[in-house]
Amino acid sequence: GSIIESSLDKGRGYVATVLVSNGTLKMGDIVLAGTSYGKVKAMFNERNQRIKQAGPSEPALILGLNGAPAAGDTFHVIETEQEAREIANKREQLQREQGLRTQKMLTLDEVGRRLALGDFHELNVIVKGDVDGSVEALSDSLIKLSTDQVQVNVIHKGVGQISESDVSLAAASDAIIVGFQVRPSGAAAKLAEQEGVDIRKYSVIYDAIEEVKSAMEGMLAPTLKEQVTATIEVREVFNITKVGLVAGAMVRSGKVKRSDKARLIRDGIVIFTGAINALKRFKDDVKEVGTNFECGISLTGCNDIKVDDVIESYEEVEVKQTL
Repeated sequence: GSIIESSLDKGRGYVATVLVSNGTLKMGDIVLAGTSYGKVKAMFNERNQRIKQAGPSEPALILGLNGAPAAGDTFHVIETEQEAREIANKREQLQREQGLRTQKMLTLDEVGRRLALGDFHELNVIVKGDVDGSVEALSDSLIKLSTDQVQVNVIHKGVGQISESDVSLAAASDAIIVGFQVRPSGAAAKLAEQEGVDIRKYSVIYDAIEEVKSAMEGMLAPTLKEQVTATIEVREVFNITKVGLVAGAMVRSGKVKRSDKARLIRDGIVIFTGAINALKRFKDDVKEVGTNFECGISLTGCNDIKVDDVIESYEEVEVKQTL
């Protein structure tokens, strides 16, 4: 027969909805499905009434498996529990080996690419959910958020409550745990607090995706954007001993601040870019000068200022990057 859906029923253990294709499934039968096995402890029909057996083409809800099989897995009734355990263990080992083989290895090319990017980040995520379908959907959605700057790795996914082993894995691999309709066990919550592991609990898949996306945007270094603060017209130039060239100027627009950077523009061409060395009103040092006020201004390391030059002051503002 084949398992239609597998889920975790709170308080009653792992529950699987099955459809019998041949033979009869009875109470006490030892069932093997994927890497999960167990003795059928209870059976329910589609109206949630207890039943003792299910025949061909009859759907049933069975209780007693030691894990949640994947939707679409075929199940078989096995003679002994020991045989079922051995087959399940072999399948699990095979699955683990295949996982290791298909895991993306860090090649030299990949290392080179990351070094060339310079700002490459990785976000490791562990996904736990109440049903197999939710876990798969959430994992796929998170992996699709990957960009050239931030790679999302789902390092582990599974059905069931968040366990201590999930927290230990998260701590070892600097991962966050995303739980969908599940909660951590008492011991896991305590361990997470000790290890500083971030457990996020969600009831809506879109909320989980949005929050992970926000976290990724936070991992991207903010970009610096230039913002012009003032345009200043040079009226006179003074050469002062030990100070150098000082421009007697008028602020045409905006407000120039002492902390701003400046560009010297002559006939529309930038001929110098640097910091403001001094900003004065008459003989006093000032922090800022507004529109239509005269000022004395000198630029650090600039020894070529002429009348009618334009000084453009600007500041660099950090802008948060978005994906």
